[in-house]
Amino acid sequence: MATAVDAQRPRRISLLLGITILTGALVVGLAFETRLGLLMLVGAALGVSLYHAAFGFTGAWRVFISERRGRGLRAQMVMLAIAVVLFFPALGAGSLWGQSVSGFVAPIGVSVVVGAFLFGIGMQLGGGCASGTLFTAGGGNARMVITLTFFIVGSLIGTAHFSWWMERPAFQPVSLVQTFGAGGGIAISLGLFGAIAAFTVLMEKRRHGQLEEAPRFDFRDRRWLTGPWPLLLGAVALALLNFATLALAGRPWGITSGFALWGAKTYAFFGGDVSQWGYWQSASNAAALQASVWSDITTVMNVGIILGAMVAATLAGRFAPTLRIPLGSVLAAVLGGLMLGYGARLAFGCNIGAYFSGIASGSLHGWVWLIAGFAGNMLGVRLRPLFFDRPPRERTRAKVS
Repeated sequence: MATAVDAQRPRRISLLLGITILTGALVVGLAFETRLGLLMLVGAALGVSLYHAAFGFTGAWRVFISERRGRGLRAQMVMLAIAVVLFFPALGAGSLWGQSVSGFVAPIGVSVVVGAFLFGIGMQLGGGCASGTLFTAGGGNARMVITLTFFIVGSLIGTAHFSWWMERPAFQPVSLVQTFGAGGGIAISLGLFGAIAAFTVLMEKRRHGQLEEAPRFDFRDRRWLTGPWPLLLGAVALALLNFATLALAGRPWGITSGFALWGAKTYAFFGGDVSQWGYWQSASNAAALQASVWSDITTVMNVGIILGAMVAATLAGRFAPTLRIPLGSVLAAVLGGLMLGYGARLAFGCNIGAYFSGIASGSLHGWVWLIAGFAGNMLGVRLRPLFFDRPPRERTRAKVS
């Protein structure tokens, strides 16, 4: 039987982690810039939101592909709709509350298609996307630490091959905000989100006869702290926090450039030199390579996400890491992590930097990423049984786990 001391332990650990986050944010803010400290707090809020809402892109896509359940995909469309309504006017004006802002707008070419497709396969084998890897690793999932490790390795390899991929055929960047204006871009985007949501409803009703009922949530209870949250609450939180990132950092939320930097710093620690690689010769990347890793916006936000997820998992009483991981699952984590990292470099970002923030920026490459990434997920779902055992019920129904 649990004692009173046992019951209080998660709260004490959460308090300690919370103090660690605040202290880290204060130290980073004093040592570098105030906004970096604030962005670490935004990252922590993202970690809490991702964990409590279980807002994963990988699981939502897999469930739709294998079972035609679209609740997760529809929540993503809500998230994107809120984001474009907030982002497009600010990006059209070029500033937000006195801060110069710009979006993630990238070329559309072979590298984006190949990179997003590889990333999609990696999502299903690795068991998570960029944000999913961070918040599940922070939540105590030891297998995702393996995925994250090889995500970093794959990112580093991607920077080594970056110049070659940039020489492949590509179209110039296209921004809906610049082409159609903020209002026109919002109208087009909302129409596309609505069409995707309607398609998921049609497919779900065709398969199951009715839509899946979302779990009830009582706003008067203490689940704000312990979770779980409704998916829609997670969607709103992620959109608002991405907008906060835009206001503080001058650009949207991104994740995987930090992984590439971590890989390069580690490689340099062991005597390697990446400075002559094309990716690291751009002014911004070269500066990041020379500076402290703690002055990097993406790094401090990634650390914040991990710590925030730890707080959320501890409050929920689910922080219980285990090292008992089947060999097939380990192999999938290694292969998936490499594909995730390599694909993200080729595609100018991941499910966050290219898909979420790319579409929120009005970049057409974000939509291309969505199509190619979803195609990769379809193949990844078919490959999963090679690495993971299926539950007996799913074997009987011959469904992919």
